[in-house]
Amino acid sequence: MKFIRRKIQRVDAFFREYTAGLSTREFQRLFDRDAAHAYAVLTREHSGEPEPKWRLRRWLYRARLGLLGLSSKLTPARRLLFSLALVFFFIGLVKSPTILFRNNVLRISVDFSPFWFGVSILSLVYLLALELVDRIRVRDELQVARELQADLLPQTVSTVTGYTFAHSYRTANEVGGDYYDVRPLADGRVALVVGDASGHGMAAGLVMAIANATLGTALDLDPSPERVLNLLNRTLCRTGTRRTFMSLFYAVLQPDLGILEYVCAGHPFPFLRRENGAIEELGQGGLPLGLHEPLPVQCHKVALRPGDLLVMYTDGLAESIDAKGRAFGYDGIQELLRSAGSPPTVHDRILAAFDRHIGEEPLRDDLTLLLMARLPQVPEPA
Repeated sequence: MKFIRRKIQRVDAFFREYTAGLSTREFQRLFDRDAAHAYAVLTREHSGEPEPKWRLRRWLYRARLGLLGLSSKLTPARRLLFSLALVFFFIGLVKSPTILFRNNVLRISVDFSPFWFGVSILSLVYLLALELVDRIRVRDELQVARELQADLLPQTVSTVTGYTFAHSYRTANEVGGDYYDVRPLADGRVALVVGDASGHGMAAGLVMAIANATLGTALDLDPSPERVLNLLNRTLCRTGTRRTFMSLFYAVLQPDLGILEYVCAGHPFPFLRRENGAIEELGQGGLPLGLHEPLPVQCHKVALRPGDLLVMYTDGLAESIDAKGRAFGYDGIQELLRSAGSPPTVHDRILAAFDRHIGEEPLRDDLTLLLMARLPQVPEPA
């Protein structure tokens, strides 16, 4: 009995480890959303013809496109192995047919050969293993890129007398395209940056890295908002393509006076919560960086009074959707700002509401949240 009990425990432990992290929602997603996404990716280069109206012909049409798209994504050698695996499968179906005539009736019996079925399955498993190894290698390289990118983002925000901060950063993929920073300047002012590169993954990460390097140079030359945006825009226009652009909110703070000079280039407008509870949006419509040169820039100023709270973010927060397709929304962010609180308190409140909103849905876009508040003035003792 002890031996059987140990075996059962080992099987149970193996099953728990093998299914760790599995949820019903995730398993269901394999056959609806993931399947539709996979079909769209595999057939996007071959789906130029309109689909047939008849159900059977439409099913055959989609099967042909899926098979063609799947095989075309493989290397020539692996494509040949994939084709041979299919041939072995059909050989297993039709090997050694027996044709008999009885009572003037033709009867055909098919021999399902286990050998050729085994060869077909082994070929497909081997091909799957090769593709998985390639994916693991890419994942390892992306992990290195993720670590390098993390070094470009602030782990802690510099201390600014009279102000307090809270910040967080999440990526939808191994490498993200969001960017933020708080940099003290040589003249005592502070530069605030929140940006969002187009796309996701490695391409967006490269745009983010270019912007980070250019921003460092721009701040050394002239940190004024117009000059910084013009230099960033010129760099992205000359190094990228029409699909390479970046939205950006950039501001320069004069801490002692609370004067904030800012520009907003195609970026979601930050919210400024006044001490009395009033909420203002900072920014006006404009083009993102990297689309057009020269870029018209409109610079604005606002005074931060003691007790005011500035909330900067990327569209991954407001435009995230739940399982029913409902967006978190800009109004949802404003509603969470109705109640007062310090930057860490408001920051945690927003992220908690965000997590409740998306539930088990995967993060589809990078998310950055940066909050800054000017501390209330403490009256001097009499």
